[in-house]
Amino acid sequence: MDKKELAEVLEDIATLLEIKGENPFKSNAYRNAARTIETLEKPLEDFQVVEDFRGLKGIGVSIAEKILTLLKEGRLPYYEQLKASIPSGLIDMLSIPGFGPKKVRAVYENLGVSTVGELEYACHENKLVELAGFGAKTQENILKGIEYLKKSQGRFYFHEALDPARELCAAMQKVGGLKKIEIAGSLRRFNDTVKDIDILASAENPHAVMDAFVSHLLVESVINRGDTKCSVRLINGINADLRVVSEPQFPYALMYFTGSKAHNVALRGRALKMGYKLNEYGLFPRDSETSEFLGSEKEVFKKLGLAFIPPELREDRGELEAAESGSIPRLVEMSDIKGIFHVHTPYSDGLASIREYADECLKRGFEYLGVSDHSRSATYANGLSPERIQKQGEEIDALNKKIKNFRIFKGIESDILSDGSLDYPDEVLKNLDFVIASIHSGFKKSKEEMTRRLIKAIENPYTTMLGHPTGRLLLAREGYEVDMEEVIRAAAQNGKIIELNANPYRFDIDWRLIRKAVDSGVLISINPDAHRLDNLDYTFLGAGMARKGWSEARHIFNTRSAKEVEEYFKKRSG
Repeated sequence: MDKKELAEVLEDIATLLEIKGENPFKSNAYRNAARTIETLEKPLEDFQVVEDFRGLKGIGVSIAEKILTLLKEGRLPYYEQLKASIPSGLIDMLSIPGFGPKKVRAVYENLGVSTVGELEYACHENKLVELAGFGAKTQENILKGIEYLKKSQGRFYFHEALDPARELCAAMQKVGGLKKIEIAGSLRRFNDTVKDIDILASAENPHAVMDAFVSHLLVESVINRGDTKCSVRLINGINADLRVVSEPQFPYALMYFTGSKAHNVALRGRALKMGYKLNEYGLFPRDSETSEFLGSEKEVFKKLGLAFIPPELREDRGELEAAESGSIPRLVEMSDIKGIFHVHTPYSDGLASIREYADECLKRGFEYLGVSDHSRSATYANGLSPERIQKQGEEIDALNKKIKNFRIFKGIESDILSDGSLDYPDEVLKNLDFVIASIHSGFKKSKEEMTRRLIKAIENPYTTMLGHPTGRLLLAREGYEVDMEEVIRAAAQNGKIIELNANPYRFDIDWRLIRKAVDSGVLISINPDAHRLDNLDYTFLGAGMARKGWSEARHIFNTRSAKEVEEYFKKRSG
């Protein structure tokens, strides 16, 4: 059990205690302990007895004993008993956006509601309106949350599918006689969430490849297995399909199992007009059962009079027309990214120091780093006072003198307040290199109010970029109501950058809106919103999402060199 898993158990205990109505101090103790464990600098192996926890904030003898049990046995009877004492449906309710432990307890104790289905029925029967602490608006929001939960069920975050897909492919690549193997489906198209994993292979011995697939440690159970296809369920709950085809069929199958349904229909329609039948087995001239032998997707596209269409674009959103006219863009590559913005340090709620981020950026070949901790209104995240901003700036100045061929830019992620103003007076903001303006509270305003709020922030001369502009959390919370076309228009008129928050739980701004933004002349910054060093990996995911939004390197702000970025900031502040 690692620190993250241990912290999650402690957090779960805190939530379960809240549902049971236990003393708030008790649940808060477990929540504080979770935070302490997550930020530990020492390895867990150093903790062998209760005394080893002495001096750690929020961890007393009782919690220390439970942590030791988890570390030594991998399970905790207290946690298991706590879960068993609560109807499982109450825990399921926590998945409803905005429906926390206190509300779960309230509907259970007052209405006897113990499942999501019962809650939905209660809302339709108008039973929550008179319940203390609820009301008509809350009831309406709960119904919206349940509807969103239904739509997102059975879907997974992109990285939850990508990592195991890569591991499975790596294992099969070791099998003798394997010719080709590729991840296909929505993963290859870089969809923000996915339903399952599709892998395509060609091999001399299909059964050997399938043996490696079904016997992998990530596989929980085999759903079915045939001569050319097998399906498994992975230990993280996602299903994975492997298809093994002949080498001549491979490019056709790869195209078929990559493209969205709409893209495939459009492509097959084009083939028919040209006298061909296109499917996953080949490209067949009319009245012939013999396929054209073409060795790659590129050759198949060429045969159909099209330039190669990158997988990310295969959504039937104008890519065939662009491929026919030779106007498919040269999409941004991860290698185009020159630096990173939007990282959080221990000054607010991050776990890595400025120096640690800088060293990691240098290892990855980046030229610069933009530090942007939370602003003072974000008290939950230890937001920075003006005095602490100055102290951080002094540390950055000192590091810039020490670290050669690298630049650290001073920034802040300023909360956009309810009236659209930023969190600090101008005399504070003017001393920063850049400002990311983000909304972190007050999500329930009307569409018109939220749109005005964002536009006012965009019009602030000290705003450099708009952070995670819709506030969505994938599979957890829909974004607030806002007219993003108006926001994009305001960003273009005011010369402001819009963030593509590359955290896979956000991917905000949505890829469909990215295309609208770049077509409007708005620069996009691919930002990891990092809270620890390994979060810098999110930049790769952001690059994929930018590609899906038809972005070229010139559309992405952080493809600029450190010198170009410095000049941009000086020009903006000058």
